[in-house]
Amino acid sequence: MLRRSLLDVVPRDHREAPAVLRRRQLVTAGFAVLGALVLGVSLRIEPGNGWFYPATVALAAVWVIGSFASGRLHLGWIGGGSGVVRPVLAPVLVGLLLAGLFVVGALVVRQVPYLGDRVAGVLGYTDEGSRTVLLLIAGLNGVAEELFFRGAVYAAVTRRPVLWTTLGYTAVTLATGNVMLALAAAVLGLVVGLERRASGGILAPVLTHVTWSAVMLLVLPPLF
Repeated sequence: MLRRSLLDVVPRDHREAPAVLRRRQLVTAGFAVLGALVLGVSLRIEPGNGWFYPATVALAAVWVIGSFASGRLHLGWIGGGSGVVRPVLAPVLVGLLLAGLFVVGALVVRQVPYLGDRVAGVLGYTDEGSRTVLLLIAGLNGVAEELFFRGAVYAAVTRRPVLWTTLGYTAVTLATGNVMLALAAAVLGLVVGLERRASGGILAPVLTHVTWSAVMLLVLPPLF
């Protein structure tokens, strides 16, 4: 399952004309800068502030608009049985496995005051408002981020797209000023980047990201 999801590349031809590729690159660069600014502002809003929800929805809107403005997106396929199938169950299982590794890591991190405080700072937002609303917003942003980074940006990078989209995603997350959130983005970005490379589309990264986000919101707060 892991090999099909992360390593076995399904053949496809998603090549774009030079003019189309150049346009995609310019659009994604502009929206990446805009998204970093909105993300930095949203996670600097104090927990409980009424502007937090609108800011996070605005961030998702930036990623989604940038994704579809950049050009065509693909869902992707993975090997299954005698042919190829849409990646559905496998990415969910990858998300659960990744979340489990993060939970184990959290048990270690909380023993280190500086690192534990950085994680607690992010989780402080879960103490305010409805957990259901937070789950919906986290899911929305997970979908939006994958549409942009593993959809638009990945297609705009012509060499080593897994590496550069992972670094780009991490760099944008650094706008929050939280080193632990950036580290999580690097690990998650690498996994979903490999899924994007293997499947040729955004469906697997979206399902893994949303699954991971949901588990993190439900399991991590009681640990901190």
